[in-house]
Amino acid sequence: MHGNQNAATLVGRILLSLLFILGGWGKLMAPAATQAMLASHNLPMVEAGWVLAVIVELGGGLAILFGLFVRPVGFVCAIWCVATALIAHLNLADRIQEINFLKNMGLTGGFLYVFAFGAGAWSLDAWRMRRGGAVAAE
Repeated sequence: MHGNQNAATLVGRILLSLLFILGGWGKLMAPAATQAMLASHNLPMVEAGWVLAVIVELGGGLAILFGLFVRPVGFVCAIWCVATALIAHLNLADRIQEINFLKNMGLTGGFLYVFAFGAGAWSLDAWRMRRGGAVAAE
Protein backbone atom coordinates (compact mmCIF):
# COMPACT_ATOMS: atom_id res chain seq x y z
CA MET A 1 0.00 0.00 0.00
CA HIS A 2 1.23 3.49 -0.76
CA GLY A 3 1.46 6.31 1.77
CA ASN A 4 -1.74 7.95 0.51
CA GLN A 5 -3.63 4.68 0.82
CA ASN A 6 -2.24 4.10 4.31
CA ALA A 7 -3.28 7.59 5.38
CA ALA A 8 -6.74 7.24 3.83
CA THR A 9 -7.23 3.86 5.51
CA LEU A 10 -6.23 5.29 8.89
CA VAL A 11 -8.46 8.37 8.52
CA GLY A 12 -11.30 6.13 7.36
CA ARG A 13 -10.93 3.91 10.43
CA ILE A 14 -10.86 6.96 12.70
CA LEU A 15 -14.00 8.43 11.17
CA LEU A 16 -15.80 5.09 11.07
CA SER A 17 -15.03 4.43 14.73
CA LEU A 18 -16.11 7.83 16.11
CA LEU A 19 -19.85 7.21 16.18
CA PHE A 20 -19.36 3.82 17.83
CA ILE A 21 -16.90 5.10 20.44
CA LEU A 22 -19.04 8.12 21.36
CA GLY A 23 -22.25 6.09 21.35
CA GLY A 24 -20.72 3.29 23.42
CA TRP A 25 -19.24 5.78 25.91
CA GLY A 26 -22.61 7.46 26.25
CA LYS A 27 -24.29 4.13 26.91
CA LEU A 28 -21.60 3.20 29.46
CA MET A 29 -22.12 6.48 31.33
CA ALA A 30 -25.94 6.34 31.22
CA PRO A 31 -26.99 2.73 31.82
CA ALA A 32 -30.51 3.60 33.05
CA ALA A 33 -31.26 5.79 30.03
CA THR A 34 -29.88 3.16 27.65
CA GLN A 35 -31.91 0.40 29.29
CA ALA A 36 -35.05 2.55 29.13
CA MET A 37 -34.44 3.13 25.42
CA LEU A 38 -34.02 -0.61 24.88
CA ALA A 39 -37.22 -1.28 26.83
CA SER A 40 -39.06 1.30 24.71
CA HIS A 41 -38.34 -0.92 21.70
CA ASN A 42 -39.85 -3.90 23.57
CA LEU A 43 -36.50 -5.68 23.75
CA PRO A 44 -36.06 -8.38 26.40
CA MET A 45 -33.18 -8.50 28.92
CA VAL A 46 -32.39 -4.80 28.78
CA GLU A 47 -29.49 -5.14 31.23
CA ALA A 48 -27.80 -7.71 29.01
CA GLY A 49 -28.63 -5.56 25.98
CA TRP A 50 -26.91 -2.60 27.64
CA VAL A 51 -23.76 -4.66 28.27
CA LEU A 52 -23.79 -5.96 24.70
CA ALA A 53 -24.25 -2.45 23.30
CA VAL A 54 -21.32 -1.10 25.33
CA ILE A 55 -19.08 -3.99 24.29
CA VAL A 56 -19.95 -3.78 20.60
CA GLU A 57 -20.00 0.01 20.32
CA LEU A 58 -17.22 1.10 22.68
CA GLY A 59 -15.06 -2.02 22.40
CA GLY A 60 -15.65 -2.45 18.68
CA GLY A 61 -15.13 1.24 18.01
CA LEU A 62 -11.80 1.24 19.86
CA ALA A 63 -10.69 -1.93 18.05
CA ILE A 64 -11.48 -0.34 14.68
CA LEU A 65 -9.75 2.90 15.73
CA PHE A 66 -6.52 1.15 16.69
CA GLY A 67 -6.76 -1.43 13.92
CA LEU A 68 -6.91 -4.49 16.17
CA PHE A 69 -8.77 -7.62 15.03
CA VAL A 70 -10.57 -5.45 12.50
CA ARG A 71 -11.81 -8.20 10.22
CA PRO A 72 -13.96 -10.02 12.80
CA VAL A 73 -14.79 -6.77 14.61
CA GLY A 74 -15.78 -5.12 11.32
CA PHE A 75 -18.12 -8.01 10.59
CA VAL A 76 -19.72 -7.77 14.04
CA CYS A 77 -20.11 -4.00 13.68
CA ALA A 78 -21.74 -4.44 10.27
CA ILE A 79 -24.27 -6.89 11.73
CA TRP A 80 -24.84 -4.49 14.64
CA CYS A 81 -25.63 -1.63 12.26
CA VAL A 82 -28.19 -3.70 10.36
CA ALA A 83 -29.78 -5.01 13.58
CA THR A 84 -30.07 -1.57 15.17
CA ALA A 85 -31.47 -0.12 11.94
CA LEU A 86 -34.14 -2.81 11.84
CA ILE A 87 -34.98 -2.36 15.53
CA ALA A 88 -34.84 1.40 15.97
CA HIS A 89 -35.10 3.06 12.56
CA LEU A 90 -37.74 1.21 10.57
CA ASN A 91 -40.36 3.96 10.47
CA LEU A 92 -39.24 5.20 7.06
CA ALA A 93 -42.24 7.53 6.80
CA ASP A 94 -40.46 9.64 9.44
CA ARG A 95 -37.65 11.55 7.68
CA ILE A 96 -35.36 11.40 10.75
CA GLN A 97 -35.83 7.64 10.99
CA GLU A 98 -35.17 7.28 7.28
CA ILE A 99 -31.92 9.26 7.60
CA ASN A 100 -30.83 7.17 10.59
CA PHE A 101 -31.69 3.96 8.74
CA LEU A 102 -29.62 5.05 5.75
CA LYS A 103 -26.78 6.18 8.06
CA ASN A 104 -26.73 2.68 9.53
CA MET A 105 -26.65 1.15 6.06
CA GLY A 106 -23.74 3.43 5.12
CA LEU A 107 -21.88 2.39 8.27
CA THR A 108 -22.62 -1.24 7.40
CA GLY A 109 -20.92 -0.70 4.04
CA GLY A 110 -17.90 0.89 5.71
CA PHE A 111 -17.56 -1.94 8.21
CA LEU A 112 -17.86 -4.50 5.40
CA TYR A 113 -14.95 -2.75 3.67
CA VAL A 114 -12.93 -3.08 6.87
CA PHE A 115 -13.94 -6.73 7.08
CA ALA A 116 -12.93 -7.35 3.47
CA PHE A 117 -9.69 -5.37 3.30
CA GLY A 118 -8.40 -5.22 6.87
CA ALA A 119 -6.94 -2.35 8.85
CA GLY A 120 -4.13 -1.30 6.56
CA ALA A 121 -0.43 -0.84 7.24
CA TRP A 122 -0.84 1.71 10.02
CA SER A 123 -2.62 -0.53 12.51
CA LEU A 124 -2.02 -2.90 15.40
CA ASP A 125 -3.02 -5.79 13.16
CA ALA A 126 -0.22 -4.92 10.71
CA TRP A 127 2.22 -4.46 13.61
CA ARG A 128 1.24 -7.90 14.96
CA MET A 129 1.79 -9.44 11.53
CA ARG A 130 5.22 -7.81 11.19
CA ARG A 131 6.17 -9.10 14.63
CA GLY A 132 5.05 -12.61 13.71
CA GLY A 133 2.12 -12.60 16.11
CA ALA A 134 -0.58 -12.79 13.49
CA VAL A 135 -3.55 -14.89 14.44
CA ALA A 136 -6.23 -16.27 12.17
CA ALA A 137 -8.11 -12.95 12.52
CA GLU A 138 -5.97 -11.36 9.80
